[in-house]
Amino acid sequence: MGLTNEIIRQKLTEKFGEAIADFTEPFGMLTFSAPRELNLKVLTFLYDDSDLGFRFLTDLCAVHFPNQKDKELAVVYHLHNLDQNVRIRFKIFAPISQPDVYTATGLFSSANWMERETYDFYGVNFMGHPNLKRILNVDEMDYFPLRKEYPLEDQSRIDKDDEMFGRGGSVGFGNDKNRQGTLTEMEKKHVGDEII
Repeated sequence: MGLTNEIIRQKLTEKFGEAIADFTEPFGMLTFSAPRELNLKVLTFLYDDSDLGFRFLTDLCAVHFPNQKDKELAVVYHLHNLDQNVRIRFKIFAPISQPDVYTATGLFSSANWMERETYDFYGVNFMGHPNLKRILNVDEMDYFPLRKEYPLEDQSRIDKDDEMFGRGGSVGFGNDKNRQGTLTEMEKKHVGDEII
């Protein structure tokens, strides 16, 4: 019998009890979370257990949830059992005020650059990382660009018209309105239409 999501879930629950939570299976991929203090223990268990054998780190990334107090930053590990072609997703959460997480570089050498990228864009501090520094952005950056802490665009810009982006815009750019709705070019020629 092959490795199933139920077997993985059962083994994790036997080992870590209620510390492992939030089990879901979006698109058939088992997804779960654990406290950030357990990330290395859970990863090691998934790696070392002969029945599980998740020895390939496919991806490691972060997500910023600004509205989740004390759980603003999620670190997400995508793991793969290459022998049985089974993938899982493991999440841990950290507060943005103290985004400290144990490094997985001792277990997966591929985690080295992935953790550096995650630090570079989200500011997750991977404790014990051999060379945690910016990898894509300049060292002088004093912020983390993928955090949702800034407006998506400069609200004071006047060099572009929102109509070009489907969001309304200036009068005369296809969004003139009267009481019946948007005016066509022919309707604009009729004298007496009140433009709102």
